[in-house]
Amino acid sequence: MDNNLTVIVKTEELYVTSIKVCEGLSGLQRQTLGRRLEDAILSLLEYEIMAKNAPRPNKAPYLIKAGAIQEVILVFLRIMINKELANHTTLHQLQAKTLEIGRMLGGWRKSVG
Repeated sequence: MDNNLTVIVKTEELYVTSIKVCEGLSGLQRQTLGRRLEDAILSLLEYEIMAKNAPRPNKAPYLIKAGAIQEVILVFLRIMINKELANHTTLHQLQAKTLEIGRMLGGWRKSVG
């Protein structure tokens, strides 16, 4: 499977799992942190798809933005872990998947220059 497609599939998986976590948050936490987490993952997915479809010289800006959003997702997950807002194991799994996505984005960015 194409590595670019693999990172998109992993981001889709991250989103599906995050929805389950966010559904378990209390009302205010769900409307703030949960919503922001879900929106950030969807933005990450959008930038990955735009990078995939952009001509080679135009891929890097999308990948830079995707990398920044990936870092924001990690911050949201760290807050959730520190505040013990959801299952610790599940949050760590989300964090590990987000780090893996970041590594894949870094490799993709290096490959386009």
